[in-house]
Amino acid sequence: MSAPSPLSPAALGPHTLLYRYSQDARWGLAVVRATVLEAAHPQIGAALIDNSTFMAHPWRRMRNTLDSVRRMLDADEEVRVREAARLNRLHRRISGTDGQGRPYSALDPEARAWVMATLFESTVTLSRLSGESLDGAAMRRLYGDFRAILALIEGDADALPATPAEFWPYYDGMIAGGLENTEALQIVLYRLFAQVPAPPLLRGRPAVWAVGRAVAAPVATAVIVGSLPEAFRRQAGLGEVPGAQVLSRGVHVGTGLATRLLPSSWTRTDTMLGLLDPGRADLGPNPVSSLRGRAGRAAALLRLVAPLPRESAAERSADRFFAEVLDQTGDGHLDWPDLAAMAREIATRLDLDEQHEDRLYEAYAGWWRELLAALDADGDGRVTRQEYAAAASSLAGPALIRVAEVLFDVADKDGDRTISAAEHQALFRTAFTRDVNAERDRYTPGEFVRDFLAFMSGRQASAAYDSLLTQA
Repeated sequence: MSAPSPLSPAALGPHTLLYRYSQDARWGLAVVRATVLEAAHPQIGAALIDNSTFMAHPWRRMRNTLDSVRRMLDADEEVRVREAARLNRLHRRISGTDGQGRPYSALDPEARAWVMATLFESTVTLSRLSGESLDGAAMRRLYGDFRAILALIEGDADALPATPAEFWPYYDGMIAGGLENTEALQIVLYRLFAQVPAPPLLRGRPAVWAVGRAVAAPVATAVIVGSLPEAFRRQAGLGEVPGAQVLSRGVHVGTGLATRLLPSSWTRTDTMLGLLDPGRADLGPNPVSSLRGRAGRAAALLRLVAPLPRESAAERSADRFFAEVLDQTGDGHLDWPDLAAMAREIATRLDLDEQHEDRLYEAYAGWWRELLAALDADGDGRVTRQEYAAAASSLAGPALIRVAEVLFDVADKDGDRTISAAEHQALFRTAFTRDVNAERDRYTPGEFVRDFLAFMSGRQASAAYDSLLTQA
């Protein structure tokens, strides 16, 4: 049997060098660094600002990026092809005009190539700063992995140079003249680490976590800035932080040493994600389950020793609900990109096929039309906080009921007209709780619709829906 083409879907999978990197928790540093460089691309920066939840929920997008890479490298070729199709459907829905009147599209071949370029270069830099520089053969192999992903989603890899030797002049040229100091770049640099979600132990202690994060965030930002190309730092107006490059090198070397000394199960990407997102069952049982269990018990002990008053449904004001749930893009008003972001997050989590994804988007589009008719008092095509607060009860109309019904249908994978524990976990990444009918381990359509409407109208708090729509 002949070897697969280096740009065919069969060339991807667990045998690739990229797969090895993607399983290493340190690769998270490379992904963050790549995101900084991506955000400086005019097309990508505009798409992030206008259509993405990155401003309001930066870590959600980071998690979804890592999940997408995992699917692209899955052992099953069908999973890889399905993920490429899902990304293309998602990107088809993202287009517009930036603040300077320039059109942008998430399907732009050059922009998509730049995403692969930044991930490749950042992975190479991660290795170099960690004292594990790639030799020529390894670099060619890694570069081939990224070109194969681009070919899978784009149909070809022509927008990227054919070899690493040709890549570096292309990369230097982009740094010198293809990037801008975009608003998205500033958000990535200065908001990402300021919004790191609390680990399980501190979920009930937001003030304690806020203090620790305020101290750590500037240091983490300095680590990333110190690793960026000098020419890019100058162009982006990033001032020199004394000791940033030494700090960055020390962190990379230190994490590299930890990777070699600690058990491999402790330094995997899924372990780190499991600690930040404790409800995720898809990340493997060990050691995540053990760590999550210990953290959960410690958090429970903290709550027992020093209990905090629980916020009632009424205590989440209309203004806060608008900011935390409805305004998904964080731009201060409600419009179609916010509702599209909700549909996109659900479709991503459930890995929906095109038919079910279209049904979900259509349901959200119907809700958006209903919201405009009920809440858009001045007819400007969007809903302000004031307009929402004046008529918040209108949220729970027939179109929102339709959203709930479609959401139930797409979450009910086996079609038995109930949401099982496994299906609940896939959607919310949390297990059943007692307020969600845990006694029978089943969620009926009526219960599901009732709780969804109560949450989306701001009448009832819900840990499950908070984890889906409000997490950073």
